[in-house]
Amino acid sequence: MGRGRLRIYLGAAPGVGKTYAMLAEAHRRQERGTDVVVAFVEDHGRRRTADMVAGLEVVLRQQVLHKGARFSEMDLDAVLARRPQVALVDELAHTNVPGCRNAKRWQDVEELLEAGIDVVSAVNVQHLESLGDAVAGITGVRQRETVPDEVVRRADQIELVDMSPQALRRRLAHGNVYAPEKIDAALANYFRPGNLTALRELALLWTADRVDEYLQKYRAEQGIEGTWQARERIVVGLTGGPEGATLIRRAARIAARVSGGELLAVHISRSDGLTGSGSPQTLIEQRALVESLGGSFHAVLGDDPATGLLDFARGVNATQIVLGTSRRPAWQYVYGPGVGIMVTREAGDIDVHMVTHEHAGHGRGRIPVRRITDLGRTRTVGGWLIGLAGPPLLAVVLSTIGGLGLSTDMLLFLSLTVCAALVGGLLPAIGSALVGSSVLNYYFTPPLHTFTISEPQNIMAVAIFSIVGISVASVVDLAARRTHQAARSQTEAQTLSALAGTVLRGAPDGDGVLPALMEQVRETFGQESAALLERPEPVGPWVPVAAAGPRPPERPEEADVDVPVGESLALVLRGRVLPGADRRLLGAFAAQAAVVLERRRLAREAVAARREAEGNRIRTALLAAVSHDLRTPLAGIKASVTSLRSADVQWEPEDEAELLAGIEAGADRLDHLINNLLDMSRLQTGTVTPLIQETDLDEVVPYALGGVPADAVRLDVPETLPMIRADGGLLERSLANLVENAVKYSPDGVKVLVKADALEQPGFPGRVELRIVDRGPGVPEEAKERIFAPFQRYGDAPRGAGVGLGLAVARGFVEAMDGTVTAEDTPGGGLTMVVSLPAVERPPETPELPELPGPPSPDEPDEPDEPGGDGSGPLAELIT
Repeated sequence: MGRGRLRIYLGAAPGVGKTYAMLAEAHRRQERGTDVVVAFVEDHGRRRTADMVAGLEVVLRQQVLHKGARFSEMDLDAVLARRPQVALVDELAHTNVPGCRNAKRWQDVEELLEAGIDVVSAVNVQHLESLGDAVAGITGVRQRETVPDEVVRRADQIELVDMSPQALRRRLAHGNVYAPEKIDAALANYFRPGNLTALRELALLWTADRVDEYLQKYRAEQGIEGTWQARERIVVGLTGGPEGATLIRRAARIAARVSGGELLAVHISRSDGLTGSGSPQTLIEQRALVESLGGSFHAVLGDDPATGLLDFARGVNATQIVLGTSRRPAWQYVYGPGVGIMVTREAGDIDVHMVTHEHAGHGRGRIPVRRITDLGRTRTVGGWLIGLAGPPLLAVVLSTIGGLGLSTDMLLFLSLTVCAALVGGLLPAIGSALVGSSVLNYYFTPPLHTFTISEPQNIMAVAIFSIVGISVASVVDLAARRTHQAARSQTEAQTLSALAGTVLRGAPDGDGVLPALMEQVRETFGQESAALLERPEPVGPWVPVAAAGPRPPERPEEADVDVPVGESLALVLRGRVLPGADRRLLGAFAAQAAVVLERRRLAREAVAARREAEGNRIRTALLAAVSHDLRTPLAGIKASVTSLRSADVQWEPEDEAELLAGIEAGADRLDHLINNLLDMSRLQTGTVTPLIQETDLDEVVPYALGGVPADAVRLDVPETLPMIRADGGLLERSLANLVENAVKYSPDGVKVLVKADALEQPGFPGRVELRIVDRGPGVPEEAKERIFAPFQRYGDAPRGAGVGLGLAVARGFVEAMDGTVTAEDTPGGGLTMVVSLPAVERPPETPELPELPGPPSPDEPDEPDEPGGDGSGPLAELIT
C-alpha cells in the first residue's frame, strides 16, 4: 500500500474561499465515482460553505473533555476505520485539544497519508512557520497556530486561492465572512488594504518558489540542461578586483526591472587553493554589498573560470550573466581569449552583458607570487656553504685519493647539489651546480687543471651534469615549497577554525568576544599589542573599540601593521612589520572583528527597538485606557451631577441618594484607575523605592480587603506567622489588586480564600507565602505569565473592567521588595496567586536558667530539696 497524495489549497487571507474550493473539488471527485468523506470541515457560520457540505458523507467528530469544557475535534480513528479514498481535512495548522492522539492537525494528516488515504486540505499563508515574523510585522498579529513549511512543500499539489483586496473587503462587508458585529473591527484592523496586499504578495512569492522547485526537479529528472526563461536570474561574475562593486550594482538594477528577479554573485577560485586572482578583503566587501542588495554570494572551485561560471549559471537556470570587460592589457591576449569572450561564445541562450569600467585595460596589478621558499637565515646560509664550499673541498678529497672515475666523481658532485637544495633551497643548489661543474671540469676532465675540454663526450657529460643538477635542485625546491605551503595552509585553516569558534561561542551582543579576538590576533602574529579602531565620522578621531597588550595603538599612524576594514574601521598591530603572506590571514581576523562589532551593534539596536516597541505599545494602551476606561466613570459622574442640578425634576430622597452613590462609586473607580496608572508609571521609570522594615501580615491584610465586600473573602492568616521584611504600603496595594482580581472572576456566592503559611527550609532563609485562591475559570498554562503584562485583560473581561494594570502593578511592587508573585492552578478549578516574601530571621532563643538560691541565712532553717528531700532533685542536678 503506497502513501496517499496530499493536495493543499493555500489562501492569501481568511475568507478568500479555500474551504469552498476544497468542497467544490470534493463534489467533482464524487461525481467521478471517488469515495470522498468530510473528515473535518469548519464552515464558521458561512451559509454558502455549509450548503457545499450537503451531499457529502461526514465523519462524526469526537468530543474531547478539557478543563470542564467539551470540544469537537476530528475523529482520526473513525476516518482510518472508514478508509475512504479521499478525506477532506480543513485548517491544517489547527492545534488539537489536549487529550487527542496528536498535538497538531497536520500530524493527523500525516497518519492518513501513511495509511494510503488521499487528503485535500487548506491553510492560510499567515500560518506558514517561516512567514510568522513577516506576517506579524505586517498585521501586528502573531499567529500562534503554525504549520512547518516542509509539510506544505511536500504536498503533491498546491493551489493558490487568491482574491484582490478590494473584492475580499466587499465580501467581508456583505457579511459573507464574519458576523455583522465583527465586520467593522475586521475592516479597520486585519483586513486593511495594505495588509491584504502584502499577504497576497507573500502568498504569490511563496507559491512561486514552490513552482520553481517543481521546475528544477522536472529539469533534473528529464536531463534538461538548456535555460528556461521562466524567471529572471542574473548571475554576476566576480574576480575579486576593484570593478566588482560596479558590476554588482549594475546587475542589481537589471534584476530590479522585473518583479521577482533574483541576483546571484559568483567567484570562481582555483581548485588547488594555492593561487588566486582576487583580494580576500575585496571579496568580503563585495559579498556584503551583494547581500545588502538582496542577492546571494557563491564561491565555486574550478580550474577554468569560464567553464565554472557557465556551469554555475546553467545549474541555477540563469537568464543573464553580467561580466566586466577584462583588465588585461592588449598584448596579453596573445596568450588566448579572455574569460568574457569564452563565456559569450559558449553561453548559448543565456544573455551576456559586458559592462565597461574605469579599470578596463589597465592591467590586473602585480600579484605577489612567492617563488622561493623562506627557509630561514640559518638554513639559507648552510645551503650556500654547501653549494659554494662543498665542491672545492670534495675536489681536494678526490684529488688526494686519485679520483674514482669521471662518472663516480660526477655523482658525488650531484649529491652535493641535492644536499644544497634540501638545506638552502633553489638558489644555493643552482650555485652548487655551477661551481661543481666548473671544479669537475678543472680537476677531473682532461686536460686537467684547465677549463678546456678535449673529449666531446666529456663536454656532453659536464653539460648533462649541469642540467641534471639544476633540474634536481628545482624539483627538490618545488617539493619543499609545496610542503611549506601545505603546512602554512594547514596552520591558517586551524587558526581560522579557532577564530570561527571564538566568534560563534561569544555572546550574541558581542561582549567579551572582541577583547578575546584582539588577544588571539596578538598571540597568533607575535605582536606586542593589537587594537580595533573605529572612526564614527569620516573626518573625526579614531576611537578604540577593543584592545589587547600593552600600549595599543590609538591611531593607524602609530601602528606597525594597519589593516583597514571599510572606511571607518581598522585593525592595527604594534610590534613588527608582517610579511605579505600573513596579511591575508590578518584580513580574515579583521573581517571577523567587523562582523562581531556589527553584530553587537545590531543586538543593541534590537534591544532598543524592543524597548521602544514596548513603550509604543504601552502608550497606545494608555491612550485606549484614557479614551474609554477613564471616560466611562467620568460620563457616569457627569450624568449624575447634571441630573442633580436639573431644575426641571424634583428628585425623591432615595433617588438623590442613588445618584450620589453613583457619583461616589465613579470617583472611587477613577481614583483606583489613576492610582494604577501612576504606579505603573513609577515601575516603568524605576522610581519605586520601597521602605523595607519588619511588618506583620495581620496589620496589612485587613486594610488590603477594604475594597471588596466583607462576605466575599475568607481569611486564614495564623497569628503565629513570623514577621516579614516588606514595605507595608506597597504590600497593601499589591494584595488589594490581587484580591480584587480574584473576587472579580470568582463565581457568585463562592468566597475567595486568603491563606498564609510560613516556609522553613534547612540552610535557606525563611519565607512567608500568601495564597489568594479563587474558583473562577482559571488561566491556561501558556497564559499564566502573559496576564502579568501591562494593559492585559484575560478572556472576555469587559472594557469597563479596568485598564489591565492590577496584576502588573502587584507583581512590580512585590518584586521591588525582593518577593515573587506567581500564578498556579487551583485544585478542582480556578486560579491561585502565590505571593512569597522574605521572613525576618530571628536568632535562636537561649533557654533561661533558673536562679540559684544563695546561702541560707542564719535565721532560716535548712530545707530539703524537692521532691525527695535527699538532695537529688533537679536543682541538685543543675548545681552538680
